[in-house]
Amino acid sequence: MAAAAPVGLSALAACGTAGPGQAKAGEATIWYLSNQPQEGIRKSSVDAFNSAHPQGKLTTTFFQNDAFKTKIRTAIGANQAPTIIWTWGGGGLKDYVRNNQVDDLTDWFAQNPDAKNRRFATSFGAATINGKIYAVPCENVSPIVLYYNKDLFAKVGAEPPKTWNELMALIPKFNGAGIAPMSLAGQSRWTSMMWLEYLFDRTAGPEVFQAIADGKPNGWSHPAAIDALTKMQEFIKAGGFVNGFQSITADSNADQALLYTGKAAMMLHGAWTYGSMKTDGGQFVSGGKLGYVPFPAIEGGKGDPGNAVGNPSSYLALNSKASDDQKAIAKDYFKTLLDDADAGQWIEKAGSVPVVNGINSKFAGSPDAGFLQFIYDMAAKAPTFTQSWDQALPPAAAEVLLNNIEQLFGLAITPQQFATNMNAAPTS
Repeated sequence: MAAAAPVGLSALAACGTAGPGQAKAGEATIWYLSNQPQEGIRKSSVDAFNSAHPQGKLTTTFFQNDAFKTKIRTAIGANQAPTIIWTWGGGGLKDYVRNNQVDDLTDWFAQNPDAKNRRFATSFGAATINGKIYAVPCENVSPIVLYYNKDLFAKVGAEPPKTWNELMALIPKFNGAGIAPMSLAGQSRWTSMMWLEYLFDRTAGPEVFQAIADGKPNGWSHPAAIDALTKMQEFIKAGGFVNGFQSITADSNADQALLYTGKAAMMLHGAWTYGSMKTDGGQFVSGGKLGYVPFPAIEGGKGDPGNAVGNPSSYLALNSKASDDQKAIAKDYFKTLLDDADAGQWIEKAGSVPVVNGINSKFAGSPDAGFLQFIYDMAAKAPTFTQSWDQALPPAAAEVLLNNIEQLFGLAITPQQFATNMNAAPTS
């Protein structure tokens, strides 16, 4: 996701992790994202590695999502980055490659074929630049899901929407009952982007955004794109989102709380939020009150309703400026990722699907088996799985995108103005 404005180097020093040249002898470094239960799983994987490799340890620092985006890009530019760089792949990784900031791992995978064969084939697309692999797919697959509160749907006598018109019809139904139809952490901007990703796909199919990602001129002005943007503003004007949504942040998980406390009926969000709601939502998940369905089809739209958008994986890249000893530690760590113990934790603790072929055979007996199989099928059977836009696009374009999304959702610009602004955005 797009980086925000750079912070000073003093802020980097204050975070507690030195660059690769400043790590202690016999140690390598990694920065990870925080928020539970994911942080606990990541820490556990590093602890297990360190226990088995006392002569070559890995030290970790954790950051919230938005803070990480700022710090990692500033650190890389200042040669103070960790040995292992957590990334979403796509445009951000391509930028690292263009600036010779990460190592080519193609030969490493050739020497470790089990590491490649074990992972979803679809997980390598966002890690591959010009035919070479520059990052290790890790952790889980995270399509964007339409969650809903079953109790609130029962209260108003409604069913989860299968079409866009059905979704629009739910807005007055829930508002009339004093319930916000949809939760959204609009201040974070990338959460709003998830709506446009699906609206573009369902209206136009994946080809329109692919043309944009490929840098073709005036791609944002495609008639289907304008139609999708118009539908989005119609939803907002109809009162589809909770009041004050532009002041709600995703890092605080306040958007999830609105769903599980019964203040909002639905929420469009990543599969990763299932684990957070399971941890923080009391009996909401374990008590069977959480429902989930694919994003609705759009009447007359060209997109396949089975298409998915979101994160095909998370990724770990290797800092090209790290020492040979640090790189050796990192590559040893890569070998342990998604082994049976690591993959099992993502299933058990996060209620998520690791990017491991055949992992659904491990779902039996899990209290989250229904959700896990839903996500596995959603990802494995999707005719097209479009990577999140702010990851697929170059970082400079992604920041322009997020700024314009904020204005679009605030009704400060029209769909046509949005398209004009985005057509002028950097393509590299």
